[in-house]
Amino acid sequence: MTLTRRTALLGTLGLALGGCGTSGYTGPDRAVTIAAGEQGGFYLAFATLLAAELNNAEPRLHCTAVQTEASVANVNLLQRGQADLGLVLADVARTAFDGGSPFGGKVPVRALGRVYENYLQLVVRADGPVRSLDALAGRPVSLGAGGSGAAQLGERVFAKAGIAVDARHLLFADAVDALAARRIDALLWSGGVPTPKLAELNRATPIALIPLEALVPALRAQYGPVYEQVQVPDGAYHGVGALGTIGVANLLLCSPALPDDVAAAVVRVLVGRATALVPAEAVGAQFLDVRTLIGTEPIPLQPGAAAAYRALHG
Repeated sequence: MTLTRRTALLGTLGLALGGCGTSGYTGPDRAVTIAAGEQGGFYLAFATLLAAELNNAEPRLHCTAVQTEASVANVNLLQRGQADLGLVLADVARTAFDGGSPFGGKVPVRALGRVYENYLQLVVRADGPVRSLDALAGRPVSLGAGGSGAAQLGERVFAKAGIAVDARHLLFADAVDALAARRIDALLWSGGVPTPKLAELNRATPIALIPLEALVPALRAQYGPVYEQVQVPDGAYHGVGALGTIGVANLLLCSPALPDDVAAAVVRVLVGRATALVPAEAVGAQFLDVRTLIGTEPIPLQPGAAAAYRALHG
């Protein structure tokens, strides 16, 4: 979806919002913490924009985005009551909700919205020896930080491909440095395109991406429809052509303890301030699509969020 089309769709909903007569947050002053992701990634960029817009729209809510290792870590922070909101990949959210590994039992998370699409990017050096998934057998590959959703998906990807790699779990910035220094042969990253830090790497050390879309049917057969085929646009990174990869929706989650009026306030910002929540560098990411914002299954919407959507959509 192009930014122009996305803006038009969101503008239409904005008109509906303007006429719906929904009141603002009237509860007591309180802090709101968003568990986001690593520096240089879209989680933190989006969460920072969301925090700023929520603070502008609702002066009684004092919102802050915090750096984390991303999806798995964010679920744990929500479960421990150390964050109010958390950005989580849909496959990790489903695993947590169902009580699968690495979570020690079912985590009763709730959703505020499906906010954007993540693109799984398997990045190699353009001047390196790797041009296919098979060529990574036995080679050092960073699957992402231990608390990230990319790490979980990376394990699933290589298992389905039947390839054993020398798996590393590096923070994103460390993985980028390691690829540039040839200490690893590939890094796996789940985020928007272009991811600024990868675009920066590409200017100094040209990169290539390995197509992954062929694995989507096998992943869906085992893990359900949380995975989809998506296209990295031509030129998203200079010199890198269009290619297919694995897309995973990103959900904005909370614990059941989040008050309904706070959840409703967040939803009003997601809908009414949507165009202000798209990081400037976004090209291929589908942010806050009005047709799918409530598509968080199997994670149920938080009741206050569901009521806000009903008020906004009629």
